[in-house]
Amino acid sequence: MNNFIFFGTDDFSIEVLNTLLEKGFKPHSCITQPDRPKGRNLVLTAPEIKLFCHKNNILVLQPEILNLDTIPVADYFVVASYGRIIPKEIVELPRLGTLNIHPSLLPKHRGASPIEAVILNNEKETGVTIMLMDEKMDHGPIIKQKKVSFETWPNKMAIRKQMAKIGGEMLVEIIPKMISGEMKTIKQNHDEATFTKMLKKADGKINLEDDPEKNYLKYIALNPWPGTFFFIKKDGRDMRVKIKEAVLENNEFLIKKVIPEGKSEMTFKSFENGYLK
Repeated sequence: MNNFIFFGTDDFSIEVLNTLLEKGFKPHSCITQPDRPKGRNLVLTAPEIKLFCHKNNILVLQPEILNLDTIPVADYFVVASYGRIIPKEIVELPRLGTLNIHPSLLPKHRGASPIEAVILNNEKETGVTIMLMDEKMDHGPIIKQKKVSFETWPNKMAIRKQMAKIGGEMLVEIIPKMISGEMKTIKQNHDEATFTKMLKKADGKINLEDDPEKNYLKYIALNPWPGTFFFIKKDGRDMRVKIKEAVLENNEFLIKKVIPEGKSEMTFKSFENGYLK
C-alpha cells in the first residue's frame, strides 16, 4: 500500500500527508515545487512540505519540468494542493491511477480557490472530494465525497486544516479498495461545473463603505494570502493600509489591527488617532 508518490506543496498538503502517515501510509517520495525566491530580499525558500518530509525521512524531488524522465514509477499517485498542472502522461503513469483531493463538492468550485469562493459566497455547506484525475482540471470521475458545514466561519487556515484532514481520512478508506479493485467511481455532471480563479494581491482591496458582512467574509477568505487592505489619502497620495485583525460584531466590521504602508503594526485606534484625525 505504500508504493505511491505524493504530490504537494503547502500547508494543505502537509496536513493530508500527516494524516496518511499517522495511518501507516508513507509514500516512496514526495514531488513538490522547486525552491523559489521570496520576500523583499528574494531569499531562496523551500516549499513548506519539503521541510516536513525531511523531518519524516521522506525523499523529496523538485523537478522543474514534469515528464517521464523526472517522475519515478509507482502503483499510484496522490495529489493534494501541488499547485502546478500535471501533464496527462504523468497522470496516467501509475497503473492504479492518480488520486486527487479537492476541497469542494465537485463539480462545484473547480480551480485554484474553492475554499475562498465558499467563504466569499457565505455558503454554509461545502465538502471534500476525492477524484480520479484525468488531463483536465478537477474533471475526473468522483470516488468519494463528504459534506462539511460551518455555522460560523473560523479563520481560513483552520478551515484548510479541517478540510485537509478529512481528505486524508477519506484516502485511508479509499486506497485499500483501489488496490483490491473494489473502488467505484461516478462521472461528474460537467454541465453543473463552476470555476474559481487564481487569487491576486489586488483581490484583497476592501471598500470600508461596503456591507459589513461582505467585508468580514472577504477578510476571512483572503487572509493570510493575498491579504486584505484599504486606501486612505495621506499627504496628497494614496496610502495602502493592511488589515491584520478584524471581527464582525453587531453587524459592524470592526478592524482591530493594521499595518500602514511603510510602518509597523498598530492598533486601529492608534491608526485613527495618527492618520484619520
